[in-house]
Amino acid sequence: MNNIIGWWSGGITSAVACKIVIDLYGINNVRLVFIDTRNEDEDTYRFKNDCEKWYGKEIETITSTKHESIQAVWRRYKALNNANGAVCSSELKRLVRQQWQKTNEWKYQVFGFELTEAKRAISLKLNHSETKPIFPLLMFGYSKKECIEIVQNAGIEVPQTYKLGYLNNNCFKTGCTQGGIGYWQKIQREYPDKFNTMAEMEHELTDAKDKPVTMLKDQSKGGGLVFLKPHKDYPEIKDISMMKGREPQPLFECNGLCGINDLERNETEEEINYVQSELF
Repeated sequence: MNNIIGWWSGGITSAVACKIVIDLYGINNVRLVFIDTRNEDEDTYRFKNDCEKWYGKEIETITSTKHESIQAVWRRYKALNNANGAVCSSELKRLVRQQWQKTNEWKYQVFGFELTEAKRAISLKLNHSETKPIFPLLMFGYSKKECIEIVQNAGIEVPQTYKLGYLNNNCFKTGCTQGGIGYWQKIQREYPDKFNTMAEMEHELTDAKDKPVTMLKDQSKGGGLVFLKPHKDYPEIKDISMMKGREPQPLFECNGLCGINDLERNETEEEINYVQSELF
Protein backbone atom coordinates (compact mmCIF):
# COMPACT_ATOMS: atom_id res chain seq x y z
CA MET A 1 0.00 0.00 0.00
CA ASN A 2 1.36 3.44 -0.96
CA ASN A 3 0.51 5.02 2.38
CA ILE A 4 3.12 7.80 2.31
CA ILE A 5 2.84 10.60 -0.25
CA GLY A 6 6.09 12.29 -1.25
CA TRP A 7 5.49 15.66 -2.87
CA TRP A 8 8.22 16.10 -5.49
CA SER A 9 8.32 19.80 -6.44
CA GLY A 10 11.16 19.84 -8.97
CA GLY A 11 13.61 21.30 -6.46
CA ILE A 12 16.62 19.87 -4.68
CA THR A 13 15.11 19.63 -1.20
CA SER A 14 11.97 17.76 -2.20
CA ALA A 15 14.07 15.39 -4.31
CA VAL A 16 16.18 14.40 -1.32
CA ALA A 17 13.17 14.22 1.01
CA CYS A 18 11.53 11.71 -1.35
CA LYS A 19 14.68 9.58 -1.47
CA ILE A 20 14.92 9.50 2.32
CA VAL A 21 11.34 8.26 2.81
CA ILE A 22 11.83 5.57 0.18
CA ASP A 23 14.92 4.38 2.04
CA LEU A 24 13.22 4.59 5.43
CA TYR A 25 9.79 3.15 4.69
CA GLY A 26 10.33 1.04 1.58
CA ILE A 27 9.68 1.72 -2.05
CA ASN A 28 6.30 -0.03 -2.04
CA ASN A 29 5.01 2.17 0.78
CA VAL A 30 5.72 5.49 -0.93
CA ARG A 31 3.84 7.24 -3.70
CA LEU A 32 5.61 10.18 -5.39
CA VAL A 33 3.54 13.00 -6.89
CA PHE A 34 4.55 16.09 -8.88
CA ILE A 35 2.12 19.01 -9.33
CA ASP A 36 3.01 20.42 -12.73
CA THR A 37 2.11 24.09 -13.21
CA ARG A 38 3.09 23.81 -16.89
CA ASN A 39 5.28 26.83 -16.19
CA GLU A 40 8.43 24.98 -15.19
CA ASP A 41 11.86 25.22 -16.76
CA GLU A 42 12.38 22.45 -19.33
CA ASP A 43 15.33 21.09 -17.37
CA THR A 44 12.93 20.24 -14.54
CA TYR A 45 11.62 17.33 -16.60
CA ARG A 46 15.16 16.03 -17.22
CA PHE A 47 15.73 16.24 -13.46
CA LYS A 48 12.47 14.37 -12.87
CA ASN A 49 13.59 11.53 -15.16
CA ASP A 50 16.95 11.33 -13.39
CA CYS A 51 15.26 11.21 -9.99
CA GLU A 52 12.96 8.41 -11.14
CA LYS A 53 16.02 6.35 -12.04
CA TRP A 54 17.60 7.22 -8.68
CA TYR A 55 14.49 6.17 -6.79
CA GLY A 56 13.62 3.20 -8.96
CA LYS A 57 10.08 4.51 -8.96
CA GLU A 58 7.83 6.65 -11.16
CA ILE A 59 6.90 10.18 -10.10
CA GLU A 60 3.22 10.67 -10.92
CA THR A 61 2.20 13.98 -12.47
CA ILE A 62 -1.01 15.86 -11.72
CA THR A 63 -2.01 19.29 -13.00
CA SER A 64 -4.85 21.79 -12.92
CA THR A 65 -7.87 21.06 -15.08
CA LYS A 66 -9.38 24.44 -14.20
CA HIS A 67 -6.74 26.69 -15.79
CA GLU A 68 -5.00 26.21 -19.12
CA SER A 69 -1.97 28.30 -18.18
CA ILE A 70 -0.46 30.46 -15.46
CA GLN A 71 -1.33 33.54 -17.51
CA ALA A 72 -4.99 32.46 -17.43
CA VAL A 73 -4.84 32.49 -13.62
CA TRP A 74 -3.38 36.00 -13.50
CA ARG A 75 -5.96 37.29 -15.97
CA ARG A 76 -8.89 35.66 -14.20
CA TYR A 77 -8.05 37.23 -10.85
CA LYS A 78 -6.40 40.38 -12.22
CA ALA A 79 -3.59 39.80 -9.74
CA LEU A 80 -0.13 38.31 -9.36
CA ASN A 81 0.06 38.24 -5.57
CA ASN A 82 -2.66 38.93 -3.04
CA ALA A 83 -3.01 39.00 0.75
CA ASN A 84 -2.68 35.19 0.90
CA GLY A 85 0.37 34.86 -1.34
CA ALA A 86 0.79 34.12 -5.04
CA VAL A 87 -2.48 33.43 -6.85
CA CYS A 88 -0.67 31.05 -9.22
CA SER A 89 0.58 28.96 -6.30
CA SER A 90 -2.88 28.81 -4.76
CA GLU A 91 -4.64 27.87 -7.99
CA LEU A 92 -2.07 25.66 -9.71
CA LYS A 93 -0.60 23.89 -6.67
CA ARG A 94 -2.55 24.20 -3.41
CA LEU A 95 -6.02 23.68 -4.89
CA VAL A 96 -4.77 20.89 -7.15
CA ARG A 97 -3.29 19.13 -4.12
CA GLN A 98 -6.46 19.60 -2.09
CA GLN A 99 -8.61 18.22 -4.90
CA TRP A 100 -6.27 15.23 -5.25
CA GLN A 101 -6.55 14.56 -1.50
CA LYS A 102 -10.32 14.09 -1.81
CA THR A 103 -9.97 10.97 -3.94
CA ASN A 104 -6.80 9.43 -2.50
CA GLU A 105 -5.77 7.92 0.81
CA TRP A 106 -2.57 8.28 2.82
CA LYS A 107 -1.18 8.12 6.32
CA TYR A 108 1.41 10.87 5.89
CA GLN A 109 2.51 13.49 3.36
CA VAL A 110 6.17 14.35 2.92
CA PHE A 111 7.37 17.93 2.47
CA GLY A 112 10.95 18.98 1.72
CA PHE A 113 11.41 21.72 4.31
CA GLU A 114 15.11 21.96 5.13
CA LEU A 115 17.11 23.02 8.16
CA THR A 116 16.37 26.76 7.93
CA GLU A 117 12.64 26.19 7.50
CA ALA A 118 11.70 24.72 10.87
CA LYS A 119 9.22 27.51 11.55
CA ARG A 120 7.53 26.86 8.21
CA ALA A 121 7.16 23.23 9.20
CA ILE A 122 5.52 24.25 12.47
CA SER A 123 3.19 26.55 10.54
CA LEU A 124 2.23 23.78 8.15
CA LYS A 125 1.59 21.41 11.05
CA LEU A 126 -0.61 23.98 12.80
CA ASN A 127 -2.49 25.42 9.83
CA HIS A 128 -2.73 22.41 7.52
CA SER A 129 -2.90 19.50 9.92
CA GLU A 130 -5.10 17.57 7.48
CA THR A 131 -1.98 16.87 5.40
CA LYS A 132 -0.47 14.83 8.27
CA PRO A 133 2.97 16.19 7.31
CA ILE A 134 6.38 14.71 7.98
CA PHE A 135 9.70 16.45 7.34
CA PRO A 136 12.59 14.05 6.69
CA LEU A 137 15.15 16.80 6.04
CA LEU A 138 14.51 18.27 9.47
CA MET A 139 14.74 14.78 10.93
CA PHE A 140 18.31 14.50 9.62
CA GLY A 141 19.20 18.18 9.93
CA TYR A 142 19.91 18.67 6.22
CA SER A 143 20.40 22.12 4.68
CA LYS A 144 19.79 22.96 1.04
CA LYS A 145 23.55 22.92 0.42
CA GLU A 146 23.78 19.40 1.83
CA CYS A 147 20.85 18.34 -0.35
CA ILE A 148 22.71 19.59 -3.42
CA GLU A 149 25.74 17.52 -2.37
CA ILE A 150 23.57 14.41 -1.88
CA VAL A 151 22.09 14.76 -5.37
CA GLN A 152 25.50 15.35 -6.96
CA ASN A 153 27.00 12.38 -5.11
CA ALA A 154 24.23 10.26 -6.63
CA GLY A 155 25.57 11.26 -10.06
CA ILE A 156 22.62 13.52 -10.85
CA GLU A 157 23.02 16.96 -12.39
CA VAL A 158 21.20 19.61 -10.37
CA PRO A 159 18.52 21.69 -12.14
CA GLN A 160 20.09 24.40 -14.26
CA THR A 161 18.39 27.23 -12.35
CA TYR A 162 20.63 26.48 -9.35
CA LYS A 163 23.72 26.71 -11.53
CA LEU A 164 22.53 30.08 -12.80
CA GLY A 165 22.30 31.42 -9.25
CA TYR A 166 18.54 31.15 -8.76
CA LEU A 167 18.20 29.27 -5.52
CA ASN A 168 14.91 27.62 -6.26
CA ASN A 169 13.48 25.88 -9.31
CA ASN A 170 9.97 27.32 -9.33
CA CYS A 171 8.13 28.55 -12.44
CA PHE A 172 11.26 29.59 -14.30
CA LYS A 173 9.48 29.63 -17.66
CA THR A 174 8.11 33.06 -16.75
CA GLY A 175 10.09 33.83 -13.62
CA CYS A 176 8.67 33.52 -10.12
CA THR A 177 6.16 36.16 -8.99
CA GLN A 178 7.48 35.70 -5.46
CA GLY A 179 11.02 36.70 -6.41
CA GLY A 180 12.17 40.02 -4.99
CA ILE A 181 13.69 43.13 -6.57
CA GLY A 182 17.17 41.58 -6.82
CA TYR A 183 15.71 38.46 -8.43
CA TRP A 184 13.92 40.46 -11.11
CA GLN A 185 16.92 42.69 -11.76
CA LYS A 186 18.92 39.51 -12.37
CA ILE A 187 16.17 38.27 -14.72
CA GLN A 188 16.31 41.61 -16.55
CA ARG A 189 20.07 41.31 -17.07
CA GLU A 190 20.11 37.66 -18.06
CA TYR A 191 16.67 36.99 -19.58
CA PRO A 192 15.35 40.30 -20.96
CA ASP A 193 12.57 38.60 -22.93
CA LYS A 194 11.14 37.06 -19.75
CA PHE A 195 11.46 40.39 -17.97
CA ASN A 196 9.70 42.30 -20.74
CA THR A 197 6.89 39.75 -20.93
CA MET A 198 6.22 40.02 -17.20
CA ALA A 199 6.41 43.82 -17.33
CA GLU A 200 3.77 43.73 -20.05
CA MET A 201 1.64 41.42 -17.89
CA GLU A 202 1.80 43.86 -14.98
CA HIS A 203 0.61 46.65 -17.28
CA GLU A 204 -2.13 44.50 -18.81
CA LEU A 205 -3.50 43.56 -15.39
CA THR A 206 -3.17 47.14 -14.16
CA ASP A 207 -5.22 48.39 -17.09
CA ALA A 208 -7.82 45.66 -16.67
CA LYS A 209 -8.18 46.30 -12.94
CA ASP A 210 -7.95 50.08 -13.16
CA LYS A 211 -5.44 50.13 -10.29
CA PRO A 212 -1.76 49.20 -10.02
CA VAL A 213 -0.94 45.50 -10.05
CA THR A 214 2.70 44.71 -9.33
CA MET A 215 4.80 41.87 -7.96
CA LEU A 216 7.17 44.05 -5.97
CA LYS A 217 7.13 46.50 -3.09
CA ASP A 218 9.73 48.94 -1.82
CA GLN A 219 10.55 47.91 1.75
CA SER A 220 12.38 51.14 2.60
CA LYS A 221 10.78 53.90 4.69
CA GLY A 222 7.86 55.34 2.76
CA GLY A 223 7.78 52.21 0.66
CA GLY A 224 5.21 51.81 -2.04
CA LEU A 225 4.62 49.62 -5.04
CA VAL A 226 7.28 48.98 -7.67
CA PHE A 227 6.60 48.25 -11.35
CA LEU A 228 9.05 46.27 -13.46
CA LYS A 229 8.72 49.07 -16.03
CA PRO A 230 7.16 52.53 -15.68
CA HIS A 231 3.42 52.72 -16.34
CA LYS A 232 2.28 55.86 -18.16
CA ASP A 233 -0.86 56.23 -16.04
CA TYR A 234 1.00 55.93 -12.73
CA PRO A 235 4.15 58.05 -13.03
CA GLU A 236 4.28 58.45 -9.25
CA ILE A 237 5.00 54.73 -8.77
CA LYS A 238 8.63 53.63 -8.84
CA ASP A 239 9.98 51.12 -11.30
CA ILE A 240 12.70 48.55 -10.81
CA SER A 241 15.40 50.71 -12.47
CA MET A 242 15.10 53.12 -9.53
CA MET A 243 15.72 50.43 -6.93
CA LYS A 244 18.83 48.95 -5.39
CA GLY A 245 18.14 45.24 -5.23
CA ARG A 246 19.92 42.47 -3.41
CA GLU A 247 21.17 39.45 -5.27
CA PRO A 248 18.47 36.79 -5.05
CA GLN A 249 18.05 35.30 -1.59
CA PRO A 250 16.90 31.69 -1.26
CA LEU A 251 13.23 31.25 -2.06
CA PHE A 252 11.19 28.47 -0.56
CA GLU A 253 10.38 25.54 -2.82
CA CYS A 254 6.83 26.10 -3.97
CA ASN A 255 4.48 23.39 -2.73
CA GLY A 256 1.22 25.32 -2.86
CA LEU A 257 1.61 26.54 0.72
CA CYS A 258 4.15 29.33 0.20
CA GLY A 259 3.11 32.63 1.74
CA ILE A 260 0.15 31.14 3.61
CA ASN A 261 0.20 31.58 7.39
CA ASP A 262 3.97 31.23 7.57
CA LEU A 263 5.43 32.04 10.97
CA GLU A 264 8.50 33.57 9.39
CA ARG A 265 9.44 34.97 5.99
CA ASN A 266 12.83 35.49 4.42
CA GLU A 267 14.05 38.76 2.93
CA THR A 268 13.10 37.86 -0.61
CA GLU A 269 9.49 37.16 0.33
CA GLU A 270 9.30 40.43 2.23
CA GLU A 271 9.74 42.27 -1.05
CA ILE A 272 6.52 40.82 -2.42
CA ASN A 273 3.56 43.11 -2.93
CA TYR A 274 0.40 41.56 -1.52
CA VAL A 275 -2.47 43.20 -3.39
CA GLN A 276 -5.25 43.80 -0.86
CA SER A 277 -8.24 42.82 -2.96
CA GLU A 278 -10.78 40.05 -2.98
CA LEU A 279 -10.53 37.36 -5.59
CA PHE A 280 -13.56 37.07 -7.82
